[in-house]
Amino acid sequence: MAETSTSILPQEAAHFGAMAADWWDPKGSSAMLHRLNPVRLAFVRECIDRHFDSDERSLRPLEGRTALDVGCGAGLLAEPLARLGAHVTGIDAAPELIEAARTHAGQSGLAIRYVAGEVGALDGTFDLVTALEVVEHVADPAAFVRQLADRLAPGGLLVMSTPNRTGLSRLLTITLAEGAGRIPRGTHDYDQFLPPEQLAAHLAAAGLAVTATRGIAFSPGKGLHLSEDLRLNYLVAATWP
Repeated sequence: MAETSTSILPQEAAHFGAMAADWWDPKGSSAMLHRLNPVRLAFVRECIDRHFDSDERSLRPLEGRTALDVGCGAGLLAEPLARLGAHVTGIDAAPELIEAARTHAGQSGLAIRYVAGEVGALDGTFDLVTALEVVEHVADPAAFVRQLADRLAPGGLLVMSTPNRTGLSRLLTITLAEGAGRIPRGTHDYDQFLPPEQLAAHLAAAGLAVTATRGIAFSPGKGLHLSEDLRLNYLVAATWP
């Protein structure tokens, strides 16, 4: 039986559940996620191709593989993973988001299994596990990372992303983005942000080895883009050693 100790913060589930109605609106309350998603997907695809030795020209490099998207929201990442060929399960703490995800997947003709709850209550393992912009919203990051590792199959790949705990991330993510209404107020708690070395320590404690780390940076000319600059936000890939 899977570990079921809760990682869900009720106020976080309620906050994001209230955003369900316009989650797929690129100009709605999740607009910043829509801008982040192509950048995150570029890193995920790079890691998939490298880890599974797939052809970078293939449209379905995850054909025949299983994927779990933790904190899936209404499916912004789960749907592209399904289009890459994976048998996808998405799980989120907010039932409103799961309902929106099921509706959108049905409209898109995608067979994705969506579950309302927490990853610790799931059984089974997956070839790919993703948890993007999630670890900063849970009650116990170390326990959450262990739960992700429990769901990772032998030879599997884990990809995570999160804001760094820096003055720049506080300024851009909270002071400016939330202050200007680009992100709903209360979305982030700076004290919950994890520096890369802390996330790496959690992954190591769970028995995983970091294989890649990239930053998500912002500039007026490029907008959000993959970078070696980790100060704002960063992505990590990890595998079993």
